[in-house]
Amino acid sequence: MGGVTELFFIMVLIATAAFAPLGYFIYKYTQKNGDPFGETEPHGDSPSFVNDLAETAIHFVKSKLGKK
Repeated sequence: MGGVTELFFIMVLIATAAFAPLGYFIYKYTQKNGDPFGETEPHGDSPSFVNDLAETAIHFVKSKLGKK
């Protein structure tokens, strides 16, 4: 009978580990009135150093190619 009890607890631990991400997502989703990840902006609307650097590099290459 001890084997059945051990197996039961092991299965409960595996199920807890398997469904923990789902439970966390449901918790976060219901926490902020349907915003699971808080306030997010659409891609490209916020200024970024990397985007500015890429735009500068693109304009530099275009200017060098345009002079030839």
